[in-house]
Amino acid sequence: MFEAIVNARDLGGIRIGDKVVRKGLLLRTGHLNDATEEDVRRLQEEFHLRRIFDFRGVPEAALQPDVEVPGAEVIQLPTLDISAEQASGDAIPDETWLNLPQHIVRLSFTRLFQKKARALYPSLVLSEFSQLQYATFLNLILETEEGAVLWHCSQGKDRTGIGAALLLAALGADRETIVQDFDRSNDTYRPLVERLCADVEAAGGGEVEKEVVRAFMGVSVRNFCHALDVIEANWGTMGEYLEEQMAIGPGECERLRERYLA
Repeated sequence: MFEAIVNARDLGGIRIGDKVVRKGLLLRTGHLNDATEEDVRRLQEEFHLRRIFDFRGVPEAALQPDVEVPGAEVIQLPTLDISAEQASGDAIPDETWLNLPQHIVRLSFTRLFQKKARALYPSLVLSEFSQLQYATFLNLILETEEGAVLWHCSQGKDRTGIGAALLLAALGADRETIVQDFDRSNDTYRPLVERLCADVEAAGGGEVEKEVVRAFMGVSVRNFCHALDVIEANWGTMGEYLEEQMAIGPGECERLRERYLA
């Protein structure tokens, strides 16, 4: 979709009931650190980008700062509660995340990363800290009356994927459609995941260790579906979750559908 923006795609064209998402308005990507001049030109002139939501933590974003897109407001919304991780002793240095492919085979054998692989998506939907960031994201999209919006984290798959899932749910997408969009990140990262899973096997690892690789280097559909189950178990439906935790009720959903569905 772009020259150097990883895992980028437009939600436009996704079918929701008898309508489709309008193209060129809702963009999800990885970080913009490597964006070329041509990428920036297209975001500015073709998409008329108005807001960029960066779900990375401040230190993480500082290590790979986004290229500026003229005319687009950057809104920092770190969706992971790093203070809670630090308090529990589970925090991972930002430098580790930047070099994760070099270390993931070894880390997949550790209990910490096995735990994090299982807990990442449920923690994003259960944490009040994360809920506040995603609520801000959705409500600011409501306030963006013209032009495109773009949201991203580092690889554009986990934190970004949860954001896309919540937005698609607000637009009326069913669970199958939401899971399909989430899984599409695996199309980007599958070659890397398959290579690293082979390295895990060569090191004596099994399914538990390979699931860590899938979760951190691609996306784990199994873990994501578990997060959706957690929402249903605690709130009944995604709609009730959006209304109670995100302040996105039926009226807000209708406004989003009027703007983004055709």
